[in-house]
Amino acid sequence: MNKLVGGVATALLASAVLAAPAGAATVTVRVEGTSTTLVPLTRVTTATGQIVKDGNPAHACNAEHAIGALELATGGDWSGPWFNGLGYSVETVRGETHNAGTNEFYAFWIDGKAAQQGVCDQTLADGDELLFYPDCFGGGCTSPSPLDLTAPATAQRGAPFDVRVVTLDGNGGSAPAQGATVTAGGATATTGADGVAALSVPTTGTFEVRATKAGAVRATGDQVCVHDGDDGTCGTTRPETPASEPAPAAPAPDRTSPVAKITAIPEAHVFAHGKGPRVLRGTVGGEPGGLLMVKLRLTRNDGGRCSSFSGKLERFRPARCGATHGRWFAIGSSADWSYLLPTRLPRGRYVLDVNAIDKAYNRDDARRRGGNRVVFVVR
Repeated sequence: MNKLVGGVATALLASAVLAAPAGAATVTVRVEGTSTTLVPLTRVTTATGQIVKDGNPAHACNAEHAIGALELATGGDWSGPWFNGLGYSVETVRGETHNAGTNEFYAFWIDGKAAQQGVCDQTLADGDELLFYPDCFGGGCTSPSPLDLTAPATAQRGAPFDVRVVTLDGNGGSAPAQGATVTAGGATATTGADGVAALSVPTTGTFEVRATKAGAVRATGDQVCVHDGDDGTCGTTRPETPASEPAPAAPAPDRTSPVAKITAIPEAHVFAHGKGPRVLRGTVGGEPGGLLMVKLRLTRNDGGRCSSFSGKLERFRPARCGATHGRWFAIGSSADWSYLLPTRLPRGRYVLDVNAIDKAYNRDDARRRGGNRVVFVVR
């Protein structure tokens, strides 16, 4: 991940690319501190307006950008200096300061990747996940890597359920986090080489699931609702049976990932000029428990000029070359999915990815050419 003094250098480079107009978006914001969570996972919806943090009207930022989400989530309890070409640098959040004086800064990530713009210029889309955490630079500095976890929404009291923990690399990739400590409702477990820990919560209720590991940024915010059979909580229905009858056994945890496939475009297909595809279509199989979400990522390389399709803006936006630098966008939860592009795709080399997430938070992350990924060319 690029290092920056007081959170400035990387964003100064990124701000050379002018941000497209944003719109109101519902996103989540989380701020981690050195030893505690400063702002727990908070859902906010941005609104039109301007934000000025230093009293200078010339230093106004669009409130629909990331700065507006940070302002709402913190109740305005953050500050930082203004830099021409960047905007505001985040230095203090709820009394905890990290700045160039201590070779530290608040790193800014969005959707599991290091942000390429500062909070003033970063536009938002519905579902974006913003993360701020202390990082460092200079000699002797070891940067922490954020953890991310997935856990089921519900669990049976006393029955083990899987929590998956990964370490994010800042470029959209991840690796299993071995040796991470997972906690919820007084229960503790440690992840194995596959990044999975089996957690068993002894009491009922709703509990936050957390993952920590030395040298990493803690993962917080996910919640699990623990019930005792069909006790009427966590979406269960209390049966109208005599109390003497035993409760039915809890079903086995769903650990099977859905299998997504692109059917409308063959792998390595070459489309003639003016005949690029407009309809993206496919299926998701192996998921009897139901889908939570289907996401697409479409990237284009036209002679070294690279871009990523924005589902919110319905157009391509400049991006770094490589499919991992594209941005995902949700298209619904249907197993027979389709998406209509505004126009036929123009000339270029394209990579289309589909990812399916089921209601147990299993994901179809592994890329399979000719399956959930196709590479094709339009002349």
